Amino acid sequence: MTTLRNRLALVLLPLAFSAAAALSAPAAAQTNKLIIESGDNASSRQRAQMDKEQWNDTRTLRQKVNRRTEKEWDKTDAAYDLRDNCLKSANVNVYWEANTERCLDRRTGRAVAP
Repeated sequence: MTTLRNRLALVLLPLAFSAAAALSAPAAAQTNKLIIESGDNASSRQRAQMDKEQWNDTRTLRQKVNRRTEKEWDKTDAAYDLRDNCLKSANVNVYWEANTERCLDRRTGRAVAP
């Protein structure tokens, strides 16, 4: 029994050392070389620049749309105020022209500030 155990130990011991050496060799190779990548390369910089340009273009377009909407709102709001003032005017010779959105004098047809 001891001879069998000794023979197995003699056969398995070199295998165990070679397996341990094989397993530890790649780990030692990986720790010898350290690679640090920031992810900053030409294609990522170009993609970031394109994204920034697209964002700026859409922002500019949104600002134009918002300015136009605000301008239209201001015109409509001013027309409502002018209409209300014209209709509330004490001058009986003024009337509101809906097509031109102006307050006009009945006698002359000229625009009047109510």
